[in-house]
Amino acid sequence: MAHEITVSDLALEISDNAWVLDVREIDEWNNGHVPTAHHIPLNSVPDQIDALPRDERIFVICASGGRSMTAADFLVGHGFDAVSVGGGTNGWVASGREVSFDPSN
Repeated sequence: MAHEITVSDLALEISDNAWVLDVREIDEWNNGHVPTAHHIPLNSVPDQIDALPRDERIFVICASGGRSMTAADFLVGHGFDAVSVGGGTNGWVASGREVSFDPSN
């Protein structure tokens, strides 16, 4: 089972170039996301697993933490180093951190 970190932990990891995977749906993504995050909706993760880095930890985020834990558990089960971000993007936004609206990242 994957571990969970806080949005504050994620902010520190991003300062060290963390690889962030946002598994929300496209409309959620377009309404704002963590800067530098990569977008693959949860239901597409199995089909796009080869696009994910195997040589670094993946920080998985969704809206509040449920879908990200599902994705992180899936990835851990497939040999990835993945953690879920508790509180998700809602927690990120509520903390006053920067949000990106760039659809490409």
